Amino acid sequence: MSAATDPGFAARQIGEIAAALPGATAVFRRRKLDFCCGGAVRLADAVAAEALPAIEAELAALVPGVPEAPEETGALIDHIIARYHDVHRAQVPELIRLARRVEAVHRDHPEVPQGLADLLTRIEWEMTDHMQKEEQGLFPMLRAGHAPAMAMQLMRDEHDDHGLRLRGLEAITHGHEPPEDACNSWRALYAGTAQFAEDLTQHIHLENNVLFPRFGA
Repeated sequence: MSAATDPGFAARQIGEIAAALPGATAVFRRRKLDFCCGGAVRLADAVAAEALPAIEAELAALVPGVPEAPEETGALIDHIIARYHDVHRAQVPELIRLARRVEAVHRDHPEVPQGLADLLTRIEWEMTDHMQKEEQGLFPMLRAGHAPAMAMQLMRDEHDDHGLRLRGLEAITHGHEPPEDACNSWRALYAGTAQFAEDLTQHIHLENNVLFPRFGA
């Protein structure tokens, strides 16, 4: 059963949740729950009963939804920032941390994603700069009804660069498919890179094909 259709997490093993639900590793680390070596324990057995509802709520909040794009431009921009910009800012640092761990622990494995942490670090830097330019420059102009064609084209060009990085990410992770003997951290890493790639693709689509065309771009 997928994370998106599971009515609760209590009966599931910690390691299975970590491997299937991007972002769960960060929740478990904050709660000091061992999802790697101790991953065979059910969540309900690993935490105090009074803490379980709060942890399940945190995990449920990670399950991605697919809301429709708002009709009003200001609402669409708010949606892009909340659903994608803010989510990317939370996603990528955790992926970098997991990648560095996997690269270090499994450095002798033939399928280790050598260089993945460095690629994600570059992606984080480029995305942070890109999103800042949108939030501080382009988006306020669009909210005011201005249509800066050159600025929108620059963002489209940078989106193309992000697409190149996504192809590199897919190559280095073998299509986000961990080897059969991968540990929970490795599986969580690739579940996270797959979710990030999906989110970034949808993010770019909303800007290139929904937001910018409203201004003739």
